[in-house]
Amino acid sequence: MKRILKYVTKYKLFIIIASIAMIISIILDMFNPYLVKVMIDKVLRNSEYNLLTFVLMSLAGITLTRSILGYIREYSLDYLSSRVSIDLKTDLFDHIQSLPFKYFDSMNTGELMSRMGSDVDNVWRSISFGIGLAIEQLIYFLVASVLIFRMNGQLALVTLITMPLIGYIAMKLEREVGEAFGAISDHNAVLNTTAQENIAGVRLVKAFAREKHETLKFLNHNRTNYDLNMKQTKIWGKHFPMIEFLCNMSVLAVVCVGGMLVIGKSLSIGELVAFSQYVWMLIWPMRMIGWLTNIITQANTSAKKIFDIMDVEPEIKDKDDAIAMPVIKGSIKFKNVSFKYNENYILENINLDIPAGSTVAIMGTTGSGKSSLVNLIGRYYEISKGSITVDGNDVRDICIHDLRSKMAVVSQDTFLFSESIFENIRFGNLDASFDQIKKACTDACVDEFLDSLTEGYETIIGERGLGLSGGQKQRLSIARALVKDSSILILDDATSALDMDTEYNLLKNLHHRNNKQTTFIIAHRISAVKNADMILFLEDGHVVEMGNHKTLLEKRGQYYDVYNQQFTDFMDLEGVVV
Repeated sequence: MKRILKYVTKYKLFIIIASIAMIISIILDMFNPYLVKVMIDKVLRNSEYNLLTFVLMSLAGITLTRSILGYIREYSLDYLSSRVSIDLKTDLFDHIQSLPFKYFDSMNTGELMSRMGSDVDNVWRSISFGIGLAIEQLIYFLVASVLIFRMNGQLALVTLITMPLIGYIAMKLEREVGEAFGAISDHNAVLNTTAQENIAGVRLVKAFAREKHETLKFLNHNRTNYDLNMKQTKIWGKHFPMIEFLCNMSVLAVVCVGGMLVIGKSLSIGELVAFSQYVWMLIWPMRMIGWLTNIITQANTSAKKIFDIMDVEPEIKDKDDAIAMPVIKGSIKFKNVSFKYNENYILENINLDIPAGSTVAIMGTTGSGKSSLVNLIGRYYEISKGSITVDGNDVRDICIHDLRSKMAVVSQDTFLFSESIFENIRFGNLDASFDQIKKACTDACVDEFLDSLTEGYETIIGERGLGLSGGQKQRLSIARALVKDSSILILDDATSALDMDTEYNLLKNLHHRNNKQTTFIIAHRISAVKNADMILFLEDGHVVEMGNHKTLLEKRGQYYDVYNQQFTDFMDLEGVVV
C-alpha cells in the first residue's frame, strides 16, 4: 500500500479537505455526550430549564453541521479514489503495452483483466471507504480514550481491559484473511481466463459438441472458488464473534462498575450516560476492526498483484542514447544472428544482406524459425547473438518507436477490432485520408468483397472479424498494413486463406506499388514466393538454401522438392521455362 500512497498524494487538496471535514466533525461529535450530561444533570435533575433551548439547539446544530461535513468528506474521498483508480489503470495499461511479446506468451488474458478490473476496484474501495474510515475510527479511539480517563480513570481502565485481546484477534484475522484472499484473487484470474477463452472459442466448442465438458470444467473452477470463499467466511466466523463478545463485555463492565459508582454517589447519572457514549466511540472502532481489516487486506493483496506486473522490467527498451530515425529506407543486414527462446536456439548463425526495396520470401517446415526471423527485425524479441542493422544502424541502438513506426506487420493470427471496416483499416495510419484507405483496399483486393456489403466501409464487423471469411480478414489486415505506407512490410503467412487468383492479383499490386517497400513474405505456396528477389529456405533454424526462383530450381534441393510436390499433377518440370 506504500506505493499506492504515491498516487494518493498527487491529490493533496482533496486529502486536506477530507481531513479538515473529518476532524471538525469528530470534534463536534465529542460535544454530544457532554450536552447529554448537561441535559440529565442540570435540566432534568436540577430543573435548570433555561439551558434546555441551548442544549437542544446545540445538538441540532451539531447534527446539521456534521451532515454537511460528512457530505464534503465523502465527496472528496470518492473523487480522490476515482482519480487514483484512473491513474492506476492508466499506468498499468501503459506498462502492459511496454512489455515484449515474450511476456504475453506465458500470461493469460483473463489474469491481466482481473488485475485491471477487480484488483484496481479493491484499491479504489479501500481509499474511498476503508482508509478514511480507519483513520476516523483511530482518531475517535484516541480522543475518546483521553476523555474517559479525564472523566474517571478507574472506569476507563475497566473499559480498556479487553482492548489488547481484541487487537491480538484483529491482527490474527488480518493475517489469515490476507492469505485466504490472496488465494481467491489468484483463482479469480483462473476463473476469468476460463470464461474468456470459452466465450472467445464458443464456435469451436459448439462445433465439437463440447458444451457439457466446458460447463463441467467451469463448474469445477467455480466450486473451487466457492470453497475458497467459504474458507474466508469460516475465518470470519471464527474471529468476528469473539471481537463482538469482547466489545459487549466492555459495555457490560462499564454498566456494572459505573452503576456501583452512581450508587456510591461518586459518579452522577449524567456522567455515566456521557461516559457510556464515549465508550461507544471506543467500541465502534473495535467492532469495525474486522470489516476494515478485510477491506484493507484485500486492497493490500490486490496492490501487490498489480505492482507485481508493474515491476516486470521490459526486456526490450530504448537505450539512453537511442538513435532517432524519422526516415528509414529499409536496407537490412543479419550478421551471425542467433536467437534463443526458453534455453533452446530457434535460429542459429543467420547471415543476410537485404537491399532496400527488395522482396524476400521465406519458406520452410513448421517450426523452422520463419516467424522468429522477421520478429527480430522490429525487436519484438531480442536477438541472443550477432547483430541486425537497418540502414547501417544496429536495431538495438535505434529508437524503438521510430523503428516500428516504419514497419507494417501482418501476422499469422489475424486480429480485427469490433469496429467498422474503415476504422480497422485506418488503425494502420490514423492520419490517412479516405483516398489513401481506398487505394490500400484496392491493392489488397478488399474491393472485391467490399462492394457486396450494404454499408460498405461503415460495415461493423464482429469481434476478431467474425462474420468475415478467413480470406476477407487477411485482405483487411493487409490493407491496414499498406495504408501505413511503411518502409518495411512483413507478411507472415498472410495469404494462406486466399485463392490462387486473389493471391496473384494482390502480390502483383504489391510489386507495382509506387513506393517500393522492403517486403518479407512468409508462405508455403510457391505461387506466393516465386517472384521474390531473394528466397530463403529454413530448416531447424538454419538457412539451408538461398537464391531466386530460377537458381533454387536449378539446385534441385528442398525448394525444388516443394515445387515438384505442388505442381507435379499438372506440370512437367522438365519443360518449365523458369
